[in-house]
Amino acid sequence: MGHGKLKKFAENETFRCLLQPDASAILAKEPGSKELKLNPHPIKGRWGADMFGNSNPIVLELGCGKGDYTIALALRNPDVNYIGVDIKGARLWKGAKYATENALPNVAFLRTRIEFINAFFGPTEVSQIWLTFSDPQLRGSENARLSSPLFLARYRSFLKPGGLVHLKTDSRYLYEYTRAVAECNTLRVLHEDTDVYHSTAVLPSEVREVQTFYEKMFLQMGLPITYMAFQIDHEGPYAYPGEAFDHQKWLEAEGPRRSFSHQPAKK
Repeated sequence: MGHGKLKKFAENETFRCLLQPDASAILAKEPGSKELKLNPHPIKGRWGADMFGNSNPIVLELGCGKGDYTIALALRNPDVNYIGVDIKGARLWKGAKYATENALPNVAFLRTRIEFINAFFGPTEVSQIWLTFSDPQLRGSENARLSSPLFLARYRSFLKPGGLVHLKTDSRYLYEYTRAVAECNTLRVLHEDTDVYHSTAVLPSEVREVQTFYEKMFLQMGLPITYMAFQIDHEGPYAYPGEAFDHQKWLEAEGPRRSFSHQPAKK
């Protein structure tokens, strides 16, 4: 590990706005079983009181990377608390350092796997969720997509009724998959746009005015940016789209990509 990363990890320990729980703090084995149980972290249900010192709405950005989108949203909306979540400590360092040096009271970061997200937030604690340029998992498991029914069920455990999930992505595959999930579960879709920067559709202002580092890179590559906002209010289990989502069609439509995390789609 490079000296630069070690220095960042050490500095991360000094940032009050950055919570870095050890996995052992939330994972434990059931007595007499080899299976792991997810235990609630002490911050669950107490972000407003313990981290922010207020009862303002809380918005999550999942897979926040360096935290630039989280920071930008927080600067635009001082009466809303923003929490960026990512597993990469070296990336989170940038956002946490900026928030600390600029004394931003409405920004926090959580270093954890998103699979563990419902160990950290209590019922109705979160108002909105942003999924910004998530890995579309073109060749991976469907359940690894952050808009899969598995993850929607996790989000529902802590999202307020009527709360929004925002999906902003350069991946048409992930956009169409999410759209299929919304349709087969009759979720209410408030916005959907397949090319936000070449569209006249009325969208929330931050969709066009706030860009991540990687979003700017994708735009330079000529990749259209898609956006969708939907509610996940739904009783019972979420259904999977199955054949209603044409995996092969949208895999081929994805085309070659050269981004930092997405593998080129083979034709």
